Amino acid sequence: MISTLFSDSPIVNATLGVLILFSIATWSLMLIKLWQQWRDSQANLAFNKAFWAAQNWQQAAQLSVDMQGNQALLAQAGFAELRELQQQSAAMQHLGSPQDGLERSLRQTVQNLQRQLESGLTVLASIGSTAPFVGLFGTVWGIMHALKSIGQSGSASLDVVAGPIGEALIATAIGIATALPAVLAYNFFLRRLKLAVADLENFAHDFMRLAAKHQYKCE
Repeated sequence: MISTLFSDSPIVNATLGVLILFSIATWSLMLIKLWQQWRDSQANLAFNKAFWAAQNWQQAAQLSVDMQGNQALLAQAGFAELRELQQQSAAMQHLGSPQDGLERSLRQTVQNLQRQLESGLTVLASIGSTAPFVGLFGTVWGIMHALKSIGQSGSASLDVVAGPIGEALIATAIGIATALPAVLAYNFFLRRLKLAVADLENFAHDFMRLAAKHQYKCE
């Protein structure tokens, strides 16, 4: 099996090695991001349930510190901004109405969390778009190497031509097999990212509403 995959050309073998590394990176990222999303989903569900069951605004603020998850981090940033506003800070970032300051802080936090959630997607997109071309490069080089060997042997019979050409086409097959999981994983995680960001934005809007009800104070 190993001898079938690898060719006599070092360039083709290097291409196959790159594709194998691409495949390892793809599956590793898929497993890591699946675990991260499951962990974040469970943490967000637990925090959301506890937050809306809180007896008062102070208890909700304490929950944002004690619990984990992106929504907890968002709430923590919101309460931190409310404490700064309550102290009537003269810093430039706290100038303006309390609503504007809180909205800015929540929006920046959502953007920072979104950047964290996007980690790894660029790698998956790059592998999905480049792996077929890397495989095609290996195939073209392999065919050139095979034709050169056939020319040197002086025989162009089918049994002489089919073997080297078939070995060269393996690079394209592996390139496609590497790209497909990367593209499917990218689309899947991109969809999950959009849903996660939408949940964060919805929570930010609800937090703004509650903060306005409490006159932008922590107590």
